[in-house]
Amino acid sequence: MFGLESMSGSAQAVATVGLVLAEAIALYAVYGVLSSTVGSAVIDAIGGA
Repeated sequence: MFGLESMSGSAQAVATVGLVLAEAIALYAVYGVLSSTVGSAVIDAIGGA
C-alpha cells in the first residue's frame, strides 16, 4: 500500500514501526479531542455524576 515491499529488510522494519507510531499518535490525539469535547455530554446522558 505504501510501497514498503520494495525496501530492504531493515528499512522496511523502520518504516513499519514509524507508520505504527504515527497511527498511534494520531489516534491518541483524536481520542483526546473527542473525550474533551463530547465526554461530559455523554456522561450526563447516561446519568453519571
